[in-house]
Amino acid sequence: MATVRTRPDPRKLTDDELELFQAFHLMRRGFDRTLDAQLQHDDGISISELEVLMTLVRSPGRRLRVRDLVEATGWEKSRVSHQVTRMAARGFVERQECAEDRRASWIHLTGEGRRVVVRALPKHSATIRRILFDALTPEQQEHLLGIAQSMNAAITTEDCAPPDACDD
Repeated sequence: MATVRTRPDPRKLTDDELELFQAFHLMRRGFDRTLDAQLQHDDGISISELEVLMTLVRSPGRRLRVRDLVEATGWEKSRVSHQVTRMAARGFVERQECAEDRRASWIHLTGEGRRVVVRALPKHSATIRRILFDALTPEQQEHLLGIAQSMNAAITTEDCAPPDACDD
């Protein structure tokens, strides 16, 4: 005799779940690509460069240790290191010795890096406004904020590597 399943198989997505996931994935990727393309076209920088620059602009003394930049961006240390190396070559940041910890170094925003942020931010903000805020009603924005907060909380719960760290 066939039994009726009351809950879907957690290892598979239903057709409705798959449709939602695909729409969400396309939206997220499209948003990122559009922002990156706008920055590349208008200011010759990547979204990753802007993220590092904005993090430094908001930091006391416009500088951070590499480990603090890793924490602020959520990136792997190697990615931060490579990104900083490329940005230093372009004159956006510079490495400075850290007197408090000889093993560490400061990543300091240069005047050129600050000029890039000041120049890029108005057009970048206008692109965000067009794609995100102008496309949604105030009610949709409120719902999206709640959805984003719920998903971020779920991500934070999942984000405990290595896997054994979750067992403590």
